[in-house]
Amino acid sequence: MVRKLTAAAAALATLTASCAPPSQPPVKVRALVLSSNGEYSPTEVELKTVTNIVTMEGQVMKTVGSALIRLDSADPELSAAQGKGDEAYKRAVLKDAGRSVTASYITDEKGVLWPADFHTWNLVTTYYNLERAWDYFINTAAVKAAELPQTTTYYFPEFVLADLNDEPQVDNAIYFSPVQAFLVLPFKTIEKAPMALNASILTHEYAHLVFNRRVYEGQGVPVAIQNWSLDGNTPGLNALKSLDEGLADFHAYVASCSTSYNCNPRVLYTTLEGQQAEARDLSKKWCMGTELSQSLYTANFGQFDPRHYQVGTIVASALYEAASTSPAWRQVLARAVVAAYSDEDSTKYGLAQLTKTYLGNQSGFTLARALRSIVQHIPNGEVDLKTRVCSNFATRLRIPLTELSGGTDAGPNDCPEGATINDCSITP
Repeated sequence: MVRKLTAAAAALATLTASCAPPSQPPVKVRALVLSSNGEYSPTEVELKTVTNIVTMEGQVMKTVGSALIRLDSADPELSAAQGKGDEAYKRAVLKDAGRSVTASYITDEKGVLWPADFHTWNLVTTYYNLERAWDYFINTAAVKAAELPQTTTYYFPEFVLADLNDEPQVDNAIYFSPVQAFLVLPFKTIEKAPMALNASILTHEYAHLVFNRRVYEGQGVPVAIQNWSLDGNTPGLNALKSLDEGLADFHAYVASCSTSYNCNPRVLYTTLEGQQAEARDLSKKWCMGTELSQSLYTANFGQFDPRHYQVGTIVASALYEAASTSPAWRQVLARAVVAAYSDEDSTKYGLAQLTKTYLGNQSGFTLARALRSIVQHIPNGEVDLKTRVCSNFATRLRIPLTELSGGTDAGPNDCPEGATINDCSITP
């Protein structure tokens, strides 16, 4: 991928230098986009929300380079910030706020901008991918634009999670809630497409932002995560973080269906190879194994645990299977998932409200109760879709249908009578 990009940049020698790139949207520019043949290629796109193409800033994101972000439980500044709010916590973690980036372009005979170096290709494609994710959540998932203000993207920061490793993190693109920003990290060992070029990965990360805004009310360090992580067994924390990962993969899949590559159930495959990529393939009929099922209730997954992804992939594959045959169903289900993030209606509480309800007793926040909220937000007129979702949840996640329908507390928004539990044997 990097070699191909270098060759593409060299081909620009016949183009003319651009003295003043346009600053008002839309801006026509080349980005690296996954084509229908599975290859990333320089493709003419429009950035519809960018207001400064040189500093890569616009309605969707503001780019900052050279930042230093360090999370260290032994840091006295971090200790002093505890209990003083998100801004104090952010200041303690953000050791160097960084500075603006400068992108360079060459203009072709049609007035289209071509990135003149690797970092500009990476920056443009990052903006384009996040803009598409932003557009997906507004127009497909029905999130109001006011809920999705401009978000900072720290480009190639020095990012240290000192409790795990004192070496800066690499080879990743993440949404990091303590600083309420995206981090596009330097790449070191990835031989395929860097993370920021992978639209599905950035949509997954943007989905974490939406989850944070709605479920955690935009908290940098969510209260539920803080409180629940202190217990010996963390069933609520395990379920909540697994849902965050799995539902992000589902949104990445639905968003991919509007691209030239078409629906992509394999979020990682153009970036990672082998088992890492296969383990997140939503088209496989993943099922919950006994050991993983028990660990949801008896283990403490902590902040960084592969079991979050294992459980999340099963949830996402269940949603994929339920809606993959119908574009209309995909949109209905995407909207139902987002609607289930927060709903004050006590007959179909959202995840935010359920989290608050069980804040003092996380054992009440079960995966079944959370998934029931998604079921309840599927319109009652979509009987076939709701039946498929209930059947897949029950089958894939080893959940009794009575728990998805509330048992004696069953209501009109719960699983239809036609839902069934079927055989399932492929475990992660």
